Amino acid sequence: MDTQRKYPKTYSIEFFPPKTTAGAEKLRHTREQLAELRPAYISVTFGAGGSTQAGTLETVCEIQQAGIAAAPHLSCVGSTREQLRQILDTYRQRGIRRIVALRGDMPSGMHSMGELRYANELVEFIRAETGDHFKIEVAAYPEFHPQAPDASTDLANFKRKVEAGADSAITQYFYNPDAYFRFVDDCERLGLDLPIVPGIMPITNYKQLARFSDACGAEIPRWIRKRLEDFADDIDGLRAFGYEVTLELCRSLLEGGAPGLHFYSMNQVDPTRRLWRELGLGNSD
Repeated sequence: MDTQRKYPKTYSIEFFPPKTTAGAEKLRHTREQLAELRPAYISVTFGAGGSTQAGTLETVCEIQQAGIAAAPHLSCVGSTREQLRQILDTYRQRGIRRIVALRGDMPSGMHSMGELRYANELVEFIRAETGDHFKIEVAAYPEFHPQAPDASTDLANFKRKVEAGADSAITQYFYNPDAYFRFVDDCERLGLDLPIVPGIMPITNYKQLARFSDACGAEIPRWIRKRLEDFADDIDGLRAFGYEVTLELCRSLLEGGAPGLHFYSMNQVDPTRRLWRELGLGNSD
């Protein structure tokens, strides 16, 4: 973890693009309230095969116009180089300076992976097309990617993304800080020198969290899962417990030298805002 301590602390927030007019209005209010926290940037997800491309662009532009740095996710799966080139040109024209580059998931019914198959190829493409215009974030998996055959293969894949030109990384969410610290130590042994920012998922809905975690390979430690199950329909009790768990996780990570936190807000205000304020977060980025 020694190399992580040298980086400025960066605190950021993630949204997903709304699918309805009502959702867009709700997100607008959410963004206005979370903007008061002065995040270094707000990232916006990008659906499988570019399925939310228009929504991502619209949301990113609104964030940028409001005076907050926006970072669109960009997935290469199912896309051609020309399609990606056009998206990058659009983002450059809109003043976007940061991109979260991902392989992405194959959407249902699509049979072609596209011209770029892996995230490291997308990073290489962005660098070749745009030079140093964009700060490129990539994904990291402290508990390892669910499709990786073993830990060493996953680390090798991460190394390829870094060597392709990534500036920093955001992790999948997790609740075991030891997994993060061990992952960072493994990266340092591989000679990888970049900030690896932990992704934080506030706990507000157990069934939703369990579904997400089962799909993406994020472990909910057994003691947390059992306690969450005990709350059943006690929503207030569940959220109070989830808040304490997540707050302690954030404190452990920051005390251990993590170079910031990236909050998966799920387009909600209160969970992220409460943690942010309790932790007394600012930004040096």
